Amino acid sequence: MKFLKTVFQNNIFSIINLYPPFLGAGVKIKKLNDNLDLHVSMNLNIFNRNYVGVHFGGSLYSMCDPFYMLIVMKKLGRDYIVWDKEASIKFKSPGKGKVHATFIITDEDIKDILENTLDGKPYQPTFLVNVLGPDNKIVAEVSKTLWIRY
Repeated sequence: MKFLKTVFQNNIFSIINLYPPFLGAGVKIKKLNDNLDLHVSMNLNIFNRNYVGVHFGGSLYSMCDPFYMLIVMKKLGRDYIVWDKEASIKFKSPGKGKVHATFIITDEDIKDILENTLDGKPYQPTFLVNVLGPDNKIVAEVSKTLWIRY
């Protein structure tokens, strides 16, 4: 069992594509590089379409939900506690066709987190991502605030 846990933690961004809610919604995750930049996409299908034929808002949010927390956890290591604290989504235009978002935590972001958690107090940075449609028009803006402590 410990072996499976280690394999899962080391390959989280590959294995997460098999997560049933993502499978059902058609969410696909691709690790872009060793810096853990992620590209997430979702095709419009029968399982994520709403009453008026565009992407269901809950699916748009769920395709963005875990990634900032997971990336920060992997970059900081096991000595840090990282939780999702708060989130919001603003819908900008109807999500038609394939939508996508790119999640990037920069070296400067990590430096900022390290500096702000040295004293052992929690730090709550906020990250923003745009969900884009096939024409790269903004479909939704997602804000995620993390709670991080050393």
